[in-house]
Amino acid sequence: MIYAEFFKSEEKLTGFAVSGHAGYDDYGHDIVCASVSSAVQLTVNGITEIQKLDAAVAVEENLIKMTLSKKDAQKGQAFLEALLLHLNLLAEDYEGTIQVNLSEVYNNA
Repeated sequence: MIYAEFFKSEEKLTGFAVSGHAGYDDYGHDIVCASVSSAVQLTVNGITEIQKLDAAVAVEENLIKMTLSKKDAQKGQAFLEALLLHLNLLAEDYEGTIQVNLSEVYNNA
């Protein structure tokens, strides 16, 4: 299962963490994993490379986490909302492969 946790502060999405494997098909043939990976890369690159926003990005084995600074949270909303929508739609289409959660965080940065 892929676990996607979105962070929200003061009614704005401020980041996300995605980990796990969908288990929909064998490694290298899993279209759910490929879809999630591509969407996450697009989101991070759009925010950091296109919008040039201040975001902390951590990539580890089987985990990617991105958090926007409080001052840039509003500017990154479109990308974050699009990723949240995309992952929720994939979770509906491929039941049992993705779990999406939304957590309230208190960001003073």
